[in-house]
Amino acid sequence: MQYLLLIYDENSANPSPEPPDPAVWAEVMAAYRAFTAEAIARGVYKGGEALQPVTAATSVRIRDGRTLVTDGPFAETKEGLGGYYLLDCRDLDEALEFAAKCPGARFGTIEVRPIWELPADYAPASAEGVAAPA
Repeated sequence: MQYLLLIYDENSANPSPEPPDPAVWAEVMAAYRAFTAEAIARGVYKGGEALQPVTAATSVRIRDGRTLVTDGPFAETKEGLGGYYLLDCRDLDEALEFAAKCPGARFGTIEVRPIWELPADYAPASAEGVAAPA
């Protein structure tokens, strides 16, 4: 079963205009490299990326038939989404084990969310052969 580990932290919600301390940044990135290496070695890693700061976000809403585009995030929150891992774990227990090992759990929150397993005929696995709507 696939699980998305969503990495939330206060720094993502309220990024500092100052660059991070290089020594601290190197330590954090080393921890993420080790975490990613373990997920790959155990065969559960499907993907993952860091997200640019919330200040780079754009939100889209449809209200009363109108498209509203706003710079920034949709919600005001204490923690913001900073990145994610997509893992294919045998069960929730294994996904929670990885969430507890994720470096972001030390200074933020890791939300573990199962991925809906849609029927094969719901949508093609890739954009190949998909016709544009008429």
